[in-house]
Amino acid sequence: MDVRIAPDAATAAQVAAGFIARVLRAAVSRRGTATLALSGGRTPAAMVDDLAGSGVDWRRVGVWQVDERVAPDGDPARNAGLLAPLAAAGARLHLMPVTAGDGAGARRRYAASLPAQLDLVHLGLGDDGHTASWPPGTDVAEQPGLVAWCPEYAGRERLTLTAAAVNAARRRLVLATGPAKAAPLEGWLLGDPALPVQHVRRAGTVVVVDAAAAARLPGVAG
Repeated sequence: MDVRIAPDAATAAQVAAGFIARVLRAAVSRRGTATLALSGGRTPAAMVDDLAGSGVDWRRVGVWQVDERVAPDGDPARNAGLLAPLAAAGARLHLMPVTAGDGAGARRRYAASLPAQLDLVHLGLGDDGHTASWPPGTDVAEQPGLVAWCPEYAGRERLTLTAAAVNAARRRLVLATGPAKAAPLEGWLLGDPALPVQHVRRAGTVVVVDAAAAARLPGVAG
């Protein structure tokens, strides 16, 4: 695991976007195409904006979702809106079919749409130690297959990639900013087994945080 500490949230977003852009450009150079899965939430919005203007040839990039809330198309609760800058730049979006009304079928269809190996998966870190849509105290991350249905969590049911899908990717990037992330970040790095983020494979994972999120890490606090 490679932990990179930025002075503030805006710089962390830029560092994360720069890393993702380098991975995607390298994949396009090697194979002609690249694949990316992005998580939702509030934290990655600035990163996505920076990424859209990073010079990546988005016409050659497929973008999938790590997780999505069950809500109507166009609902602001949906993570799909976060991807609009990439769609405008020419990326091929693969949105989770959360309005299909057939949970088992939605899981199967989305799993079938995934590439054999994603180039990079972006993840966040919740105040409670969750990532993707893997709530604490559940086995969602460990469900068989690549896509799972998450029961109601924070008021919404969700569709999510499983740990098997996330950990099969060539690289992973976790972006976490703000003081509320300091405790779960410390717990993750110290191996707290109660945190869902522990399911994320450490090898091949880059963690980008700001100074506030890193405040409890050894050598940073105080």
